[in-house]
Amino acid sequence: MSTVQPDSTAPVRTARSWSEEFVHSTAFEVLSRAGFVARALVYGIIGLLAFDLAIGHGGKITNQQGALRTVEQQSFGHVLLTVLAIGLGGYAVWRLFRAVLGHGAEGADRGIERLGAFASGIVYAAMCAIAVQILTGPGTSGSGAKKTASDVFGWPAGRWLVGLAGLVLAGVAIFQFIRGVRQKFLDDSKTEQIPRGLMPWFKALGTIGHVARAVVFALIAVFLIKAAYDYKANEAIGLDGSLGKLYNGAYGSWLLGAVALGLIAFSCFSLLEARYRRI
Repeated sequence: MSTVQPDSTAPVRTARSWSEEFVHSTAFEVLSRAGFVARALVYGIIGLLAFDLAIGHGGKITNQQGALRTVEQQSFGHVLLTVLAIGLGGYAVWRLFRAVLGHGAEGADRGIERLGAFASGIVYAAMCAIAVQILTGPGTSGSGAKKTASDVFGWPAGRWLVGLAGLVLAGVAIFQFIRGVRQKFLDDSKTEQIPRGLMPWFKALGTIGHVARAVVFALIAVFLIKAAYDYKANEAIGLDGSLGKLYNGAYGSWLLGAVALGLIAFSCFSLLEARYRRI
């Protein structure tokens, strides 16, 4: 008498079917596009504060966590930060689903893009978690790049992991630079819907914004690799540290101001992507 073997692939097919249905839902699109608005706000705050410092009008150098705390300190800060946390979570969900499925409702990703989507999804999920932590817990200064590198150095092969993180981020910087200079971001945009008068601005903001991010990521990568090579965690830097390196170097105010304007441009580009990005 034959026995029927259970189909072990059934749960996988069910999960994929549910995922396919979800990415074509209105909720998925709303969450995804809200994520671009959240990303725009974070980079806009970082860029504006850095630019104010560069031109001598106060300001400060901060990172993503600092931007979230800046939001929390405003009138109705908890409400705004709650909305921002939802947006960051939505962006993370969109990136992670693109990593798993390789496509969304309107576009598709290649292998390397899926890997980038996964990394981006993890980063924005962490930012969402930080926003929730600020909302629900006492204020903390965060771990920071130096503390994180120090912790990783204590792991087996930790030094190599820090160096690998630097190399990966260097690759991201190169990708961002090429994406900006060659305007590859247009491939992911619904250019047929962008008004003719808006298109030059869309191209300019996308190019400037991606190049500015490439500069920041490249600096972070260099100092991560240096920290691994010298085996010194205190040489690792994050986004705020990279802006600080620019400000404290030769022609610091000019360099910081230029990169800050680039981050503001990326913020504006992200707002446009909220409308015109293929999800």
